[in-house]
Amino acid sequence: MRKNSVAQPTELSSIFSLFGEGYRKKHKLPLQQRKVMFAIEHCRTSVLGGHIDSCDNCEHKRISYNSCRNRHCTKCQNLNKEKWVEKLSCTLLPVKYFHVVFTIPSELNRLCLVNQKKLYEILFKSASETILMLAKDKKHLGVLSGLVAMLHTWGQSLTEHPHLHTMVPAGGWSEINGYWKASKKNYLIPVKVLSKVFKGKFLSMLKQAYENNDLKFEGEVKPLSQKENFKQMLDVLYKKDWVVFAKKPFKNASGIIKYLGNYSHRIAISNWRIKNIGNLILSVNFAISNGLVCLFFHR
Repeated sequence: MRKNSVAQPTELSSIFSLFGEGYRKKHKLPLQQRKVMFAIEHCRTSVLGGHIDSCDNCEHKRISYNSCRNRHCTKCQNLNKEKWVEKLSCTLLPVKYFHVVFTIPSELNRLCLVNQKKLYEILFKSASETILMLAKDKKHLGVLSGLVAMLHTWGQSLTEHPHLHTMVPAGGWSEINGYWKASKKNYLIPVKVLSKVFKGKFLSMLKQAYENNDLKFEGEVKPLSQKENFKQMLDVLYKKDWVVFAKKPFKNASGIIKYLGNYSHRIAISNWRIKNIGNLILSVNFAISNGLVCLFFHR
């Protein structure tokens, strides 16, 4: 009689177990990445210890190994995601929300990689100021608005792709009339206007950061330390059309929160992307997201 066989799932921890040691010896990885590899490789194994689960009714006991709880682990994000979704749900208004995505040109990818803190600070600030300023403009909504913004640093192909996901309420508070003023059903602010203002604010802040010597220039971006080269890059960026994409509102706030929850706790190298492990030379390239969540409200 033929027995049914169940294929063992291929996991990232298996790859680290097979090839991680050789990769670590060949490449000088930063301490942070070595810690991530160790956590993922030993998640839910005896290395991290264990605990006993006991049933109060039947007294059945089960020994379980501890989770690593690392934010990059493929097995440890679901509970954190649900907690994040629940917490954010309690702070939102009972109105519809637009999902607006701000993307910077690829020419800035490497500069972002070298200056993550400063460039992402500029990204958050320029995007939030764009929304708040245009929402207050009487030509558009003429209201006080707010937003929830979340940074995502990589794309579907696991390459560098910094962009900002934002939740913007479909309306705002009218100071003149003293009531909530809703936006049009499927319309917030023209995306061309959003793009133009966002580009102007971002590049103005980037130029100011350069003049204040707040930027570092290493590796591929080292030539940009020269004033003429930096100016040429700015000229190219000013001529480009920047991408701001506004999706139609979800039926309710919970829909967009769950959608963004998948982004906020999404793992770049997840188990479902791995088809099999063969006889190959493994080259691991970390695409670790920055789970930065910021709130911007106008007072």
